[in-house]
Amino acid sequence: MKAFALPFLAVVLLAQQAVAAPGLVEPDLRLPANPGGKGSAPRVALTLDACSGATDMRILSTLVDNHIPATIFVTARWLKRNGLVVEVMKAHPDLFEIEDHGAMHVPPIDVQVSVYGLAAAGSQAAVAAEVEGGATAIKAQGLPAPRWFRRATAKYTHSSMREIRAMGYRIAGYSVNGDGGSLLGAAVAEKRIRNARDGDVIIAHINQPTHSAGAGVARGILDLKAKGYSFVRLNDIPDEMTVGATN
Repeated sequence: MKAFALPFLAVVLLAQQAVAAPGLVEPDLRLPANPGGKGSAPRVALTLDACSGATDMRILSTLVDNHIPATIFVTARWLKRNGLVVEVMKAHPDLFEIEDHGAMHVPPIDVQVSVYGLAAAGSQAAVAAEVEGGATAIKAQGLPAPRWFRRATAKYTHSSMREIRAMGYRIAGYSVNGDGGSLLGAAVAEKRIRNARDGDVIIAHINQPTHSAGAGVARGILDLKAKGYSFVRLNDIPDEMTVGATN
């Protein structure tokens, strides 16, 4: 009972802390209507965050072995520690699109708040440094310049969203939270991803190999494939996206 209760309590407390931060929004993102029309295979966009730490090879191997494309949001910190994995991703440009998750995984919010225990950047200049620091690290790996940005904790102020867009980036929200910040159990993560609907943008994490959620993420991806779903990357679709705010 304790093994279940403690992770659940952590999720609840983190959620309460995020809600307590005033003036923050969490953008939604869905794919536009399927160009194949009615009767075509359902499709989703799989987006995986690599915040720091290592690489969950259960997920990476699933993608490579099954030729499933994904958009990977990386920080400069993660890039420094995962050079061999970066080379694997570079060897499969048809599968992996690498996008910006910031330099140090600091929430690029232009006010002084804390979200999920992370202190925000706190100013426009610090927001710009976090965004550009991530982009610089990506380009230093010989990868294409990123076009999308997803911030740590996926929350923003309206003013920080305007600033990031003015820097030339599109903001990557999502419509399905697949692994609850990698804190969910494997069965729950699998169910969330397996139940994704046509047009959903899924978020999960690929940097926590010791968490049980990763096993569920890998199984959920295979479940969708078995159901006949196709997978697209964010840059594979037109610019017309459905963007709202879930909070």
